[in-house]
Amino acid sequence: MKISVVVLNYKGAENTIKCLGSLKELNTKDVNLELIVVDNNSNDDIKDLVLKKYPGTILIENPVNLGFTGGCNEGARYAISNGADGVLFLNNDTVVDKDLISELIKGLNDSVGGVVPKIYFEKGYEFHKDRYKKEDLGRVVWYAGGRMDWNNLIGQNIGVDQVDEGQFDEEKDVDLATGCCFLVSSGVLKKIGLYDDKYFLYYEDADLSERIKKAGYKLRYMPKAILWHKNAESSGGSGSDLQDYYISRNRMLFGMKYAPVKTKSALIREGLRLLRSGRKWQKKGVKDYFLGRFGRGSYNI
Repeated sequence: MKISVVVLNYKGAENTIKCLGSLKELNTKDVNLELIVVDNNSNDDIKDLVLKKYPGTILIENPVNLGFTGGCNEGARYAISNGADGVLFLNNDTVVDKDLISELIKGLNDSVGGVVPKIYFEKGYEFHKDRYKKEDLGRVVWYAGGRMDWNNLIGQNIGVDQVDEGQFDEEKDVDLATGCCFLVSSGVLKKIGLYDDKYFLYYEDADLSERIKKAGYKLRYMPKAILWHKNAESSGGSGSDLQDYYISRNRMLFGMKYAPVKTKSALIREGLRLLRSGRKWQKKGVKDYFLGRFGRGSYNI
């Protein structure tokens, strides 16, 4: 089985190189592994670093920043056109366990279109740093499967902030995958399409999750597949202007496409409220939704 790992870089060379280092230590028995780094016009040293430290890695250099969706899609197109059986979308601010791939692929079959791992916070990147004992660090859960709160249109990471004591060790079907680490069958991507470029950044994984399920496939959580994540490293952290803009706009986009009628009505009312009294970039995000400005939109990134 050929698996192509697509790692997107945007002004994050240090994280990307560390991520590649962990990928090079993967157990690749029975797997033909291809590493693809897609750079979104970072103007950093990523090209020289990748080619020097990890020759053989495929490097795709985009002339402009295509966002998370566009950058990942460039890597996925390359992977699929070169015979990949599965595409693993992986955040660059992660470090993977050596058995990540071998455990993930156990979950793929004709009825499962996408597979997700157990994700811990990288040490020191927990939401509540003073809550944990020293020996707990590295075992604080960021994601053990996901679900969508359809009343509020907020994706929820199962187990977040909990210390892993084995309570999330059951394989199961989940409602929502995370783009932080998401293995998708190439056959499924050929059938339903790649990430929707309208999103650019945020909610694109929720949209892809819904399209996979609507096509008749399951999403599977594989708890023995493990990695560590520096939460929001590449987007300025929680509550940034960037998040205000893209989450406000894309939550409207996602909700009006998939939510129940009652939730859609509430979403429109909330959008109108944000237009009146939201923060600067929340207002612009909602305004751009109503004006149909998608993709990169009005945010200068």
